[in-house]
Amino acid sequence: MHRHHVFPVSTVLLVAANLLIPVAIVLFAIGFFPYKPFLPGLADYQALEYGPPPKAPFDRLIFMVIDALRSDFVYTHGSGFGFTQGLISDGAAIPFTAHATSPTITMPRIKAITTGSTPSFLDAILNFDEADTSSTLAAQDTWLAQMKAKGTGKLVMYGDDTWLKLFPGMFDRADGTSSFFVSDFTEVDNNVTRHIPDELRNDDWNTMVLHYLGLDHIGHKTGPRGPNMIPKQREMDDIVRTIYEAMDTQPHLQSTLLVFCGDHGMNDAGNHGASSPGETSPALVFVSPKLRSISKPVKVPADWVEDFQYYNVVEQSDLAPTLAALLGFPVPKNSLGSFMLDFLPFWSEKHDKLQILVRNAKQIFEIVAATYSGSSTGRQYSPDCASPGSLVEELLCEWQIINETAEKTPAVDLDDDWIMNTSKWLSKAQALMSSMASNYDMQTLAYGGSVAAGASIAAVHALVTSTPASASTLAPFVLITLLYGIMMFASSYVEEEQHFWYWITTAWLIYLAIRSIPRATRQSLMICFIALGTMRLTRGWNQTGQKFAGEPDIVTSFIATNPPLLWCLVVATYGMVSVQLFDGLRGIPIAISGSVVAGLTTSAISFKLAFTNEDAPELVVGLARTLVGIFDGPSLVNRARAVFLGLGLISIYPLYNIVMFRTRSSKMDAMRTLHHLYTIFALTQSRVTNVPLFLLFQVIYLYLIGLNLGVVEITISSLLLQFSSFFAMGGSNAISGVDLSNAYNGVSGFNIFAVGVLTFISNWAAPVWWTSASNLLLLQRNQSTGQGGGAIFRQHVAILTTFVSVTLGFVMMACTALRTHLFIWTVFSPKYLYSMAWSLGQHLIINVAFGGLLYWLGSL
Repeated sequence: MHRHHVFPVSTVLLVAANLLIPVAIVLFAIGFFPYKPFLPGLADYQALEYGPPPKAPFDRLIFMVIDALRSDFVYTHGSGFGFTQGLISDGAAIPFTAHATSPTITMPRIKAITTGSTPSFLDAILNFDEADTSSTLAAQDTWLAQMKAKGTGKLVMYGDDTWLKLFPGMFDRADGTSSFFVSDFTEVDNNVTRHIPDELRNDDWNTMVLHYLGLDHIGHKTGPRGPNMIPKQREMDDIVRTIYEAMDTQPHLQSTLLVFCGDHGMNDAGNHGASSPGETSPALVFVSPKLRSISKPVKVPADWVEDFQYYNVVEQSDLAPTLAALLGFPVPKNSLGSFMLDFLPFWSEKHDKLQILVRNAKQIFEIVAATYSGSSTGRQYSPDCASPGSLVEELLCEWQIINETAEKTPAVDLDDDWIMNTSKWLSKAQALMSSMASNYDMQTLAYGGSVAAGASIAAVHALVTSTPASASTLAPFVLITLLYGIMMFASSYVEEEQHFWYWITTAWLIYLAIRSIPRATRQSLMICFIALGTMRLTRGWNQTGQKFAGEPDIVTSFIATNPPLLWCLVVATYGMVSVQLFDGLRGIPIAISGSVVAGLTTSAISFKLAFTNEDAPELVVGLARTLVGIFDGPSLVNRARAVFLGLGLISIYPLYNIVMFRTRSSKMDAMRTLHHLYTIFALTQSRVTNVPLFLLFQVIYLYLIGLNLGVVEITISSLLLQFSSFFAMGGSNAISGVDLSNAYNGVSGFNIFAVGVLTFISNWAAPVWWTSASNLLLLQRNQSTGQGGGAIFRQHVAILTTFVSVTLGFVMMACTALRTHLFIWTVFSPKYLYSMAWSLGQHLIINVAFGGLLYWLGSL
């Protein structure tokens, strides 16, 4: 009789739980981030009894986006926009603060600016895909499409290639630049500016779009108060001067309107993506000599205000109907914008003012009614205005009153009260429709949550049946899981999640120390205190989260201000890894292994020096500057490829030893060598200021090695240190926390797979390091207990899967229960995206697949 191998039930349930996790994530995401329908086709002027549409004061538009142009950069004392402030003071420019809704990143903001609608949060994901074309606006009504439909000139664009992805085939002349090479402060803008003189002399265009990226890149690198910020502002101000002087002197530009604005702002750390006042308050300035006739005097420069709300505050979507009136085209069909009343004095006749507001109101009414009634036009629905049953019905009834008043009253008799009432109605409709921007698919949300619950049940059952640990041993894990899950229902805790992990990790290390006291020695106690001190340094290394972003931390206060200290720590870190790697290659003749390690280390350090010289040149001083000159030559791409090639070639040796030599010591040596090779890769993918953190991680790892931990303790330690190290490296739950600076190491052009992997590793370098380190602890445990068949790794994965599935379920419940919460799109939605990354990327790919591969290799 043949004996058939049957998998234990716990293993089957564990596999099922891990397969259900991505299914739950996808189902919930489909219901939570639904595709948003839009009204197709271009709007046209409806016939009104007030006569033809009002004559437009402008016939040509220059639309200039200065990426991340926060309002105070233009309006306050110390700004580099001196010429612009002079125009505002003179009345030739009208300033606004344009409120940008979350997510405050480029693609959704351009959609809001051009369509006047509220973009889908899914655009926040598509924004990171340089090759994405699914988010195109080619079929939607925008002011660009309307300007093209006028047929009065060509459309030209220079700058961020996001415009080319959103508007394929729209521009007659264009030159796009990538928005993700964030180390470039100058060439990325020079490539735009070089086209301006020739285009200002041309008279064959009616719309010119310029999108400058340098200021945003400076913000990401050095923050809003970095040394390059004011010079960049002056550079942008000089471009405004060049354009304005051409408008003022060249006849074919006499009726040109210049609009320059930020697509979003930035927080005090120089990042964006969330909803802090700095991120949601970009500047918006209309410029033309014609504006002197309607502008009102304002204080210039403005006094600094904490919320960055300077002058009149408008919505970015208000640009669509305002440009429509100023340039003479219908309001785009899907616009939720409200005409800016500051420009109404351009039209002296009351029937013209009436037309502008009525056309704007009718266009929004069509959206409101269509959304509520399900009709393509919305005209089939007539609410009961005696007792409106909802805010939408109340809005429709208010419109009926405004519209009837306009129809019954001669235009000359309509007073300013009617204008104000109509404007208030537009703002109210805008706010209501923006808040209803996502129609959740509750059934799909329920399916996703149910699958997550099924995964949790399967994982818990697998944990209970596969782990021989006692209830008291598992109690800390249960407590951590429940506390973390409950925390997901509080926006402040989600924003400042790092503190949970810092304190829990510190408490866990203290617990392990107390538990080991009976068998402690003087040396072990010393290592314990050093490890706790190391954890304290780790916590303070980078200030992250939302409330205290940009506040002083170890990096800004001590490291960045003292570059020689930084490079000493960097060299110490590389030196530590090199010594460990050299020891792991002791089976090779010393002359060869020494040369190999020296070559790899030299390549890695030279790349880090060259990259930092481009990325943050203020950190490269003294000896570091001299070394940059010595190593000058190869491009950054080739330097990175040299490091990656060296890592790949050296990894052949430990892999060969694992296959050919089956002794325990040789396998452990080989696994440690692979760990050291990954450490060099992680250092390559990390910011230079974060490199010394790996020294601190090594101290904590040495402390854990000496404790002789069980599987549960190893897994809990791994889980806690993965999360705490992620935040220590500067990670957060905000989209603005995604670090793209190392996403193109060794890549000469956009490759979705390569850039995706490098982006993930550069943001999760430390958690992946702890996965590798935990694998060494598990293999050590396996050798000491003699347990075979992968039982130890199954227990490890069962605990991690239980945590992931249960906490993912809590995040889903929080997003569902709080779907109408004020912070749903600024706090909870980004958290769900990060939960996706942790569950799919860190858990399934790294902890389960990569960790499983490492454990299998070490157990051969």
